[in-house]
Amino acid sequence: MKAKEFFGKLISGYLWGNLLAMAIVVVGLCFGVKYGLEFYTRHGEGIEVPRLVNMTGSDARLLLSEQGLELVVTDSGYNKRLPADCILAQSPGPGMKVKVGHIIYVTINSPSSPSFAIPDVIDNSSYREAEAKLQALGFKLLPPRRILGEKDWVYGIMSRGRRVSTGDRVSIDAPLTLLIGNGMYGEDDIDYMDPVDDPLETIGDETDEFEEVDAPAAKIDESGINDTRYGE
Repeated sequence: MKAKEFFGKLISGYLWGNLLAMAIVVVGLCFGVKYGLEFYTRHGEGIEVPRLVNMTGSDARLLLSEQGLELVVTDSGYNKRLPADCILAQSPGPGMKVKVGHIIYVTINSPSSPSFAIPDVIDNSSYREAEAKLQALGFKLLPPRRILGEKDWVYGIMSRGRRVSTGDRVSIDAPLTLLIGNGMYGEDDIDYMDPVDDPLETIGDETDEFEEVDAPAAKIDESGINDTRYGE
């Protein structure tokens, strides 16, 4: 191909028309994607999340579905002053703006109080240590009961009149009473030793006692022979 023919095609209207059409298509695609996504996601628009706390789960689910939102239960708690299936918390919170189809996560009230396992505090910790561990789990503690033993050492746990062991699951509403030592011990716990006399002091004391008896007087019979028979 000669240079004259090459430059002739380069400046031809057909080529520049194709390039212009391609540019228009690219620009159109850019604007279409930009405004199309904004329209699809309703950019600048949002739905205000309603307050769901203290509502029942069924009522809250119905309300959210009417607004194009979804409800998902992620956790449960317990509040004895509220009915079962009542919503205790929500995320996002009320008043926040979300898009259609957004999921609202909620915590609902359990129909019964939760139970927790008794930690390893019996005969393994002091009163202060056991108190801190049990209160951290949410247990309510009554005044401790003192028994014979090492002062402030935990010897047992009572719940509603019965003794519980490590690992037993107890309702969080059941108050606990710790059995702790009072620093005193019973007579059976004290070893007594009989006093030992000094052997040097006992020597000479353990002597036999003899009764001195007078010998009977000899009797002389008429023949002049001594008669030494007793009792006659």
